[in-house]
Amino acid sequence: MEKELRVIVSGGGTGGHIFPAVSIANAIKAKRPDAKILFVGALGRMEMQRVPAAGYEIVGLPVRGFKRPLWSLSNIGVALDFLKAKRRVKKIIRDFAPDIAVGVGGYASAATLDAASQMGIPTLIQEQNSYAGVTNKHLASKAAKICVAYEGMERFFPADRIINTGNPVRQSLIETTMTHDEAVRSFGLDPEKKTVLLVGGSLGARTVNESVMSHLDLVEKSGVQFIWQTGKFYSAAVAERLKDHRPLPMLKVMDFISDMGAAYKAADLVISRAGASSISEFCLIGKPVILVPSPNVAEDHQTKNAMALVNRSAALLVRDADAPESLLQLAVDTVTDNEQLAQLSENIKKLGKPNSADVIADEVLKLAGK
Repeated sequence: MEKELRVIVSGGGTGGHIFPAVSIANAIKAKRPDAKILFVGALGRMEMQRVPAAGYEIVGLPVRGFKRPLWSLSNIGVALDFLKAKRRVKKIIRDFAPDIAVGVGGYASAATLDAASQMGIPTLIQEQNSYAGVTNKHLASKAAKICVAYEGMERFFPADRIINTGNPVRQSLIETTMTHDEAVRSFGLDPEKKTVLLVGGSLGARTVNESVMSHLDLVEKSGVQFIWQTGKFYSAAVAERLKDHRPLPMLKVMDFISDMGAAYKAADLVISRAGASSISEFCLIGKPVILVPSPNVAEDHQTKNAMALVNRSAALLVRDADAPESLLQLAVDTVTDNEQLAQLSENIKKLGKPNSADVIADEVLKLAGK
């Protein structure tokens, strides 16, 4: 009889880290139903809600990111919290006795995988972006395997430990059984009209929201309909602005979309930030997309993610600074051009890696078996 498998999965902070982490855990459970999986996240971050909702236990660490510049006095508290988190996670590791620790990026994974390596536990890291994050670059020297989604990652990591797996995505996106028409109707919209989905990531995006609010007349006259996820942070301000405008039945406004599978199925075109997980989802489902890379990320990595698609004619790109002026008109022009939609869909689908979570789970099991 096989020994019970015990796995720690650590990371989070954004949906882009959490969705791959949960997908990897699900793939491990599918292969080894006996596996005990414990998540380690950061207190106060969204993983503390999202992971239990996915059916997994999670413990939180008192970690947060360093402020820039690094010599800022406030970083003394950040460093002390990191040391406290390291002590806490060592106790978690001793109590849980994992066979392997998996890190997906984010504040918590630095403390967790650092401690696991020091305690002789094999580690695997998953880097979602085309430009490696600080945490994963730091952890790579001790990691047994490094799973990546883009070519050319040997400029950040030891080449002999890299495996190109792609990014795992939310299973619900692939498993949705709704037809396009059913999905459109579920948002109270008309299946006969073209539909644009606007999402700014799990927290919303000010620029994407501004791009809509400054062109409500175009929304009204375009003959196109829109599903708009504003993000909870911006929802009150958006509602306030819309109060001053006559009703717009072609604009479905939501602070958060819980069923993204239905939203993607309904959409003929998506407008999105260029986070790695989102891009992997668009590739897998072959969804035409206009990417608006966030300028507020390390090393401008979202632009690098987006250009990997744009260079293959698999997506369109609008710079953040240009979006309020030009994004909505481009969306209307693109979604009403069937030939361009078909070409974008065909090209982006070629880049999809459908079995990412399974491939990573197999690597986890191999390492744990050693």
